[in-house]
Order: sequence, then structure tokens, then C-alpha cells
Amino acid sequence: MGYSGEKFDVIVVGGGVMGSAAAYNVAKRGHSALLLEQFDLLHQRGSSHGESRTIRATYPESYYSSMVMEAEQLWEVAQSEVGYRVYHKSPQLDMGPSDSKSLRCVIANCHSTSMPCRVLDPAQVAHHFSGKIAVPEDWVGVLTELGGVIKPTKAVSMFQTLAIRNGAVLMDNMEVSNICKCKEEDDDDDGGVVVYTSNGDKFCGKKCVVTVGAWTKKLVERVTGLSLPIQPLETYICYWKIKDGHHGEFTIEGGFPTFASYGEPYVYGTPSLEFPGLIKIGVHAGQSCDPDKRTWGPPVALELLKRWIEERFSGLIESTAPASVQSCMYSMTPDEDFVIDFLGGELGTDVAIAGGFSGHGFKMAPLVGRILADMALDGEAKGVQLQHFKLARFEGNSKGNLKEFGDQVKPLVA
Repeated sequence: MGYSGEKFDVIVVGGGVMGSAAAYNVAKRGHSALLLEQFDLLHQRGSSHGESRTIRATYPESYYSSMVMEAEQLWEVAQSEVGYRVYHKSPQLDMGPSDSKSLRCVIANCHSTSMPCRVLDPAQVAHHFSGKIAVPEDWVGVLTELGGVIKPTKAVSMFQTLAIRNGAVLMDNMEVSNICKCKEEDDDDDGGVVVYTSNGDKFCGKKCVVTVGAWTKKLVERVTGLSLPIQPLETYICYWKIKDGHHGEFTIEGGFPTFASYGEPYVYGTPSLEFPGLIKIGVHAGQSCDPDKRTWGPPVALELLKRWIEERFSGLIESTAPASVQSCMYSMTPDEDFVIDFLGGELGTDVAIAGGFSGHGFKMAPLVGRILADMALDGEAKGVQLQHFKLARFEGNSKGNLKEFGDQVKPLVA
């Protein structure tokens, strides 16, 4: 059995965007950090890879809007430290039926947080985007300035680079098999944890942070016996061909926004950026899966999305079939809210957990990383309210937080 004699201030389990941001924040504060990743660094088996993620502050839930606004500032800080950009700004357009409860809450939250927004009728939507976007007569558009595209693999690499620059140790192909309280033979001091890996290594830390995405339910149940209501979904990212002569109109430089469409189906997308002549448009949905036994198969239930593309983009996007498809994963909670809490039980406050980001957490990674560093180093998160993300919300209530509107993510069926 291998053994690291050093006792790290914080051991971070999981090297996706959340774990990498946590390791960066711990190391930046001058504390020793060890990051353990079960696969290769920058792998493509989880939820932190690919070419684009949307950033937007338009949420039906008010607590997310303020988090995104703070996270946007932290993206800028990290970019300035590393010396290159991972965040490309654009407007954000939300659209949907004028009587949509979710969209009404979005508008109300814009007003309550003093976030500038314009509510557009169908004619104004068409005029603002020069006829490229068309919505039905009973729909509205909500246009805000805070939008854009984050480059995910590049962003994970950025946080890992900054973590290393600040003294963190990163190790990949280290699958964690157990996390236990320190015993006398492991540690001369009181407290702390021992992290064991499946290849026989073990590491001591004063505190531990668990950020393993779609593997959260499996690892937590193995370590504590606690079954968390976090369900992995396999989802599909689709790129569609822009018709010849219109490529520039769908770029950030051409004024095209990141966007979300409320209703059936819930559709999201980004301007043409990563692949010339292609635009990302997907359905916010997925199929339940075991993260270790994914199908990697073709997407299902595409007919609604094809029809949506044809109707919304005035025939300027080739909608017969996607030009490229990539597989990704969501980690869903019943209420689609995050889990950010101490694990409790025998491990108490020695282990913090972050998971269940439900397909909308990536944009908040630098803030979540800071929160986790605060929890590990100070015993509490500073300047942010986490009551909506507590594990206790599921005790005697399998659905979690009560919402005024329906679920955004729907299960896909073949």
C-alpha cells in the first residue's frame, strides 16, 4: 500500500470543474491541497468536458441569480490570473409563453435584483435579431446583458493550472474507495480524515471535499451508507448546420445571444463559436443511466427539437438532423437544486460535499469552489446562503425544495 506521509490541509476528491475550482481556492489561500481524480485529468466521461457551456443569470429561483452575478466576477478574476480567456460574453435571450410561471419568475427576479432586462413582444424579438428568431404571438422574449459562453475543458484546465501554480498537488487515475476518520496510527494529531484509493494508496487530510459529479451517489453510499437522491442522466449535445450565407449572423460578433426556451421541450443553445458554421442547440433533458455503464448511443426524441429549430430560426438552420452529437451527463436532484453541505454522521464537518448540479451548475464553478474552500478551511461558507442546498431538505420529503413551477429537465424516452 502506498502512503503519503504529508497531511494535507484539504483533500479534494474529483477533478472536474467544481473540484478543480475548490483546489485552486484552497491553494490560493496558502493551504496545502491534494486533488485526486479517478480518470485522466481533463477526461470526457463526466460533466466538465466539451466546447461550450452557457452562463446566464436569468433563473426562476432568485437565489441562483445572485450567485451567477458573483460567479461572473470570479471568472474574470481567474482569467486575469491565468492570462487567457475561457468566458466569451454575449447577450442572453429567454423566450416562452407569456403565461409561463417560470418565465414570469425570471422577469420578477430581474427586477428584484436590479438586473437590466427588456421584455420583448414577438415583433420586437424579430426586429432586434433581424428576423433570425421568430416566436409565436402568445410568447415573449426576455433580453439581458449577462450571458455568454464558457469553454469547459479549457476552464477546468485553467483552474488546475492555477491550483498547481499556487502549490496544489494533482494526481489522476486515483479512484477513491473509502474516506474514514483518522486513527491514531494514521495521525499524531486529533481529527482529520484518511482517503483510500482502489490502487492501494492512502492520504491523510485535515479536511476533505467530495465533488465527483455523476458518481456522487455511488461514492457517498459506499463511504457512509447514505443514499442520496442524485440520479445521473445521459444527455446529448447537438450541433446543427447554419445554412450557407448566414454563418456570421449566428456568431457572438454578429450579435447572436445565448438562449433558453421555456416550455415543451425546454431548449437551450449558444452562438456559433467552437465549430465554424455550426450552432449548438439542445434539449434540457436526459435518460437515467449508470455512469459506469453508459449507452453512448444516438440521441432520442429529436423530433420536437427539429420542429422547434425550424419554427424559431426562420429556416436558416438545417433541421433535418444534427451535424454532430456529443454525450454528456447531468446529476439530477428531485428539485433540480444543488447539494452543498457537510456530509455529517461520523465524518461530521470533516467532509464537505458538492453535487447534484442538475445540468446548470458549471457557470457557478468559481463561486462553488470558493464556497467549498471556505467550508473546509473555516467551517462555514461566507457571504452566501446555502439553506436551499442542504441535505436535510430531503429528510421526510423526497421532493426537496418546493417550487412554484414545473421541472425544467425532463426524462427522455426512446
